[in-house]
Amino acid sequence: MVNHPNRPGRPTPPSSAEPLVERVRRRLARAGTEYDRRAAATRPGSRRRRSESYPHPPGSQLDPGERRERACLRAVFLELGTAHRAYRAQTGNSVTADLRLATTAFKQKPSLSSLVPVAAFLEELGLLAW
Repeated sequence: MVNHPNRPGRPTPPSSAEPLVERVRRRLARAGTEYDRRAAATRPGSRRRRSESYPHPPGSQLDPGERRERACLRAVFLELGTAHRAYRAQTGNSVTADLRLATTAFKQKPSLSSLVPVAAFLEELGLLAW
């Protein structure tokens, strides 16, 4: 993988000395807070049911804690995807095979350990704002 310096006009995040795993864990915690806030909302439209994007084994039901964890992982993953799509639109670059493998691994088994490699690609490109 090519290591790209931060883009001009894009400041280095102050937490860049902190390990990436811890930064991803912190971002997941913020996503959890956002999830809890939405779950406690009282607007009529806030309770609509969303379909599961990532399948779980047939016959198993996710308990609320697992559902929350999966939703947080997915939210951060989608945030990373949005940042990378904007980068690709700006630079005209395509998705690398290694990034595609990392995203496929995350989609097959969403977890912190499968999300960190995806975040690492964006970190190398200077796209992480956290």
